Amino acid sequence: MVSSEKEEALLLRMQELGIRDGDIIEKFIRSSGKGGQKVNKTASCVYLKHVPTGIEVKLQQERSQALNRFLARRLLVQKIEDMILGRESERIKAIEKLKRQKRKRSKRAKEKILRDKKRQAEKKKLRQNIDLESEP
Repeated sequence: MVSSEKEEALLLRMQELGIRDGDIIEKFIRSSGKGGQKVNKTASCVYLKHVPTGIEVKLQQERSQALNRFLARRLLVQKIEDMILGRESERIKAIEKLKRQKRKRSKRAKEKILRDKKRQAEKKKLRQNIDLESEP
């Protein structure tokens, strides 16, 4: 499922950060949700815990256990890297951006948007009248 190049890149990244396989507790759990009989019979959900940092990851994104294992390790490494380097991760930035976008607008901002929409609609109306007059 996962190419050997991606596996090697992940192992190299783990070595650079000083993450050892012995420091990771790995468990396989039965998934939940959609999938019916397949999900109930196979333990495709992967749980990882990095003991020194206490960071935990639980992933059941795909139906394949091997693929979930790779993706969970990649996510764990990303979280550890963010913690070590002290930088804000791209994922956290994306979540914050979504929160800002979904936040309720103030009354003043709504009024401004409606004013601008109305102004644009008037411009469009003026253009339509010119087009209709020039055709005949």
